[in-house]
Amino acid sequence: MTGPADTPPPDETESPHPVTGLDDVVHQRVRLGILTIAHEARRVEFGYLRTQLELTAGNLSQHIGVLEAAGLVQVEKGYAGKRGRTWITLTAAGNAALAEEIARLKLLITRVETASGQ
Repeated sequence: MTGPADTPPPDETESPHPVTGLDDVVHQRVRLGILTIAHEARRVEFGYLRTQLELTAGNLSQHIGVLEAAGLVQVEKGYAGKRGRTWITLTAAGNAALAEEIARLKLLITRVETASGQ
């Protein structure tokens, strides 16, 4: 087991730790779920997201509002028959933010696996 004394001194030329690039808006568990499902589906209905992420409508609405304010999703309201529906679509910025988050997470995984000798 290593401790603080075993940690090498920081190298000034070393790039920042991958965790510093994680986006708090994207990285939050529910919002990351919304973005990934929207990425997979291209356009996703609010009720489907609510069911898949096991959220209340109010909780989901709050998270979608954060993503919409950040420009990561677009919200479209309309009707399917006589029932009101809300659809969520990933924007180009949302796609880029999700890709960057995934890249950072992969770097973190690689660091952990390398440090563990896996």
